[in-house]
Amino acid sequence: MIARAWPTLPFRTANQILWLLLAGYLLLGSVRVIAASPASAIVSDSLENYKSPTDGLGWWIWAEVTTNEQTVQLWKAFVVPESMAVTNARLLMTVDNEFTLYLDGRELGRGAEWRELFDFDLTPLMSPGRHILAVRAYNSAFAAGMIFGLQIVLADGRVIRVKSDPSWRIVPDGVSRWEKRTQAGRDWPSATVVGSLGVPPRWETPDNVDKMPPLRPVKIHFWQTGWFQITLLSICGVVILISLRLMAQLALHQKERWLLQQERARIAREIHDDIGSRMTQLVLHGEVAQNGLMADSETSQQLAQICEEARGLLLTMDEILWAVNPRRDTLRDFAAYVCNYAQAFLKSTSIQCLFEVDEEMSAAAFDLPLRRSLLMAIKEALNNAVKYSGASELLLQIHWRGPRLIVVVEDNGKGFDTAVTKLDRNGLTNMTQRMEELGGSCLVATQPGKGCRIEFNVPLKRPRKGPWGRLWNPKDYSAPVAGNSGGRSAKSPQNHDPANC
Repeated sequence: MIARAWPTLPFRTANQILWLLLAGYLLLGSVRVIAASPASAIVSDSLENYKSPTDGLGWWIWAEVTTNEQTVQLWKAFVVPESMAVTNARLLMTVDNEFTLYLDGRELGRGAEWRELFDFDLTPLMSPGRHILAVRAYNSAFAAGMIFGLQIVLADGRVIRVKSDPSWRIVPDGVSRWEKRTQAGRDWPSATVVGSLGVPPRWETPDNVDKMPPLRPVKIHFWQTGWFQITLLSICGVVILISLRLMAQLALHQKERWLLQQERARIAREIHDDIGSRMTQLVLHGEVAQNGLMADSETSQQLAQICEEARGLLLTMDEILWAVNPRRDTLRDFAAYVCNYAQAFLKSTSIQCLFEVDEEMSAAAFDLPLRRSLLMAIKEALNNAVKYSGASELLLQIHWRGPRLIVVVEDNGKGFDTAVTKLDRNGLTNMTQRMEELGGSCLVATQPGKGCRIEFNVPLKRPRKGPWGRLWNPKDYSAPVAGNSGGRSAKSPQNHDPANC
């Protein structure tokens, strides 16, 4: 057995080795204590109670070439693990000489003093997922660089550190919206390390740490979301299309109405100038022939009957001309015509006719279907008064109430009991149906021995059917004249005087 002799070491060298072993043991024990500490201890030691504000900073980085008055765009992406809450996120940085900091495209702040560190609390903004850091840096002259350090503490105690190092990318000039890019371009070069912390001309300790204002997540209201804006634009587009379509239909309707008015005017002229003049000549020829015959001869009686029938046709033609002529489509003309008709109709009877019409009757339009149906109903009421009432007086009232016209036919005759009287006999059913078709009403008030009062209430415009009727129903009527009470005229009623109509 061969014994190996250990070399003899000097006492000083052995002492140094012992001290090195002891220092290593203590260092290893410190690491184990830190590794076994809970998350709160990590947050306290690494973020809040740090001994130096430069803890966690990287290197000074810049573009490969440094020039005066140079702007450099630096870009970095990092990921926070999914389903992991962030308990703290702190960022320290500065740039020689000025910078603008972005996170996920949002500007967080600016700085313009390279001797100071700028402290950002990003805890409210940090969430699981991919994030983008972007810095627009400016160098005025001489040395340039950015130093950066971001520490993110997760709920499980892990710490994510993002430092300024060559993993940052330099964005070439001319790239649009580069601060929002989620992927780096292939032509984006890596950043260059231009200095270390504390190596001249860099500072070892900053002059000051500037606490930046607290940041809060941007709250996006529902009306700021893309789906809401797209929906609103779509609705606006549909409304515009519907409006254009309705305007086109309205223009077409106005054109058709104008053509109809022109055609009605032409027909009225032809009836008056041609048929009317011929009927008048026929009456004149019959009267001339009748004068040459004996008054009691059969031929003379036949000619008299022919002339009378021709005069009746002329009266009927006058009514047709009044209805067809578009220049008579007004309330004023309607009131005048009704008064003249009533005067002529009751002239051969023993009934005295009183007229009560608003002095200032409107010249607003009164459509042909409305005034034609109302005229037929008034005729029926006058005819019933002559045939069945036995009255000595009849009052005809025409009042204008803004959007409606009210016509009253009232007599002082014997009246009747509506419960036992056959309504069909008096034509009350027909009058009621006519008014209902116009959107109006027919009210009958009568008692035996107390006369009869029939009130017609009709709108000046025929109501349109369907849910869009209110939108299409124009208000062409005029407002009542100021000072007119709308009741009975100040003048007393006069017998057979249509001039007051």
